[in-house]
Amino acid sequence: MSTDKPDSLLSEALAHPVETVRRQLMSGATALPLLWLSLFIILVDQATKLWVVAVFQLYERLTLLPILEFTRLHNTGAAFSFLAEEDGWQRWFFVVLAAIVSIGITGWLRKLDPRQQPLLCLGLACILGGALGNVIDRLLHGHVVDFIHFHWGERWWFPAFNVADISITAGAGLLMLDAFIEPGRKTK
Repeated sequence: MSTDKPDSLLSEALAHPVETVRRQLMSGATALPLLWLSLFIILVDQATKLWVVAVFQLYERLTLLPILEFTRLHNTGAAFSFLAEEDGWQRWFFVVLAAIVSIGITGWLRKLDPRQQPLLCLGLACILGGALGNVIDRLLHGHVVDFIHFHWGERWWFPAFNVADISITAGAGLLMLDAFIEPGRKTK
């Protein structure tokens, strides 16, 4: 970057977002630049849900493979429709819980050095993006739009999910991988 003016910094970041984030991450000051990954996840999640709502009626199916369908479903509960049958209090419970967790994750990312713990940082950014993607649904609609539906014949059906759920699961996997690597990591 040629100057330190705020408008020049913003122009550079908008012109070369990947390079800007890479440079910020490599500086090691903080993992907060990974919030761009969280934002990207939110945008992809919301775009896919908007497409599903525009194209499919509730419970409408589109078979993609013998074991995979897109099926528009609404989930008022949590993972695997946990608490979905409750009378509505769970909506605000999950919104408040996600807000608290999101604040905690953002604070944690601020303190982490992505050069030392890249898997942990990436995992937290994925979880944050997924959690906020589903919170947006809860706030706007009172439910989460799920649509990716795996099954084996008519005997076994995996609960439907969405891009936010994939991101949360991938993030949890990265956290577990980081935990396995942690004992071997050298500390200063």
